[in-house]
Amino acid sequence: MNSNSRVSAIVPARNEEATIGAAIESLASQPEIGEIIVINDQSTDGTAAVLRQLSTRFADLHVLETKELPAGWVGKNYAVSLGAAQAKGEWLLFTDADGVHLPGSTAKALADAAEFGAGLVSYSPEQETRFWWEKALIPLVYLRLSHRFRYEEVNHPESPIAAASGQYLLIRREDYQRIGGHAAVATEVLEDVALARLAKDAGVRLHFASGCGIILVRMYRTFRSMWEGWTKNLYPLMGGTSRTVGRELFKVVPWIPLLLLPLGLVHLIWGVLGIVLLAGRHAAYAAELRRNRFPGGLALYYLPGVALYSMVLLNSEWRYGRGSVGWKGREYSVGRDS
Repeated sequence: MNSNSRVSAIVPARNEEATIGAAIESLASQPEIGEIIVINDQSTDGTAAVLRQLSTRFADLHVLETKELPAGWVGKNYAVSLGAAQAKGEWLLFTDADGVHLPGSTAKALADAAEFGAGLVSYSPEQETRFWWEKALIPLVYLRLSHRFRYEEVNHPESPIAAASGQYLLIRREDYQRIGGHAAVATEVLEDVALARLAKDAGVRLHFASGCGIILVRMYRTFRSMWEGWTKNLYPLMGGTSRTVGRELFKVVPWIPLLLLPLGLVHLIWGVLGIVLLAGRHAAYAAELRRNRFPGGLALYYLPGVALYSMVLLNSEWRYGRGSVGWKGREYSVGRDS
């Protein structure tokens, strides 16, 4: 690692043959990144073969292999902890194997750290969506997260709210070690938020911002993986109690228009009123999409998005009530009202 390369990139990879190549190439193009540590987490697809080929092209790429997952660890947390233990950089960049890092992004992150005096910099990635189910659900989830984790509140040192995105989480190594690293959040499914909370409690300044122009991610390539991923994350993200789930559904679902529309069969005026109110909800959604840097045209997927969001949130609550969630072939113990 040369003296100008201040960052160690750490990438967990479990069955990521379709995306790992673009992710590594984008990281290797960042001058500030001196080493890329990929942890192949017992992949059963062609990930290992892709990594072998990439190793012949990039001298600063180092590949580690996990063995049996120790008790009490979530797989991703264990994998990145192995990478962090080998890292030499002043800063550790934890990022996912499905992210494409845009030109100049690492320099921008380091500049933001200097400008805001932050020891942890994280960006909510720019989202790529292709199929209708991605266009319906992904933007709506991120709009709801923007209400729950407002950037200005996360970044205010006196606010108790803490958040980060594990898809792009840059932390000064001495701060990471001081708060106990991923070993301190070994059991956490939402390790990024948990790590941010530990950092903020320890006095580390956070800088959380939009990732447009920083990192582009297509989170899920199949409906099944999207359903499983948000089932794992949505319940705790939205508060982790039955009360917060009820409150969220009350806010998101356009109850009044949906109740008025069937009444149009009784009297036309009720149906017209329902249509007008529903059109207003679509317009408001389009405006919020644009404010959050999504195309306003995605408002066409508003009602399917509300339906998917409601179903996956309820499914997430149900799975947490049962005590386990699944992800990439593993089951993790979880609890309700936590």
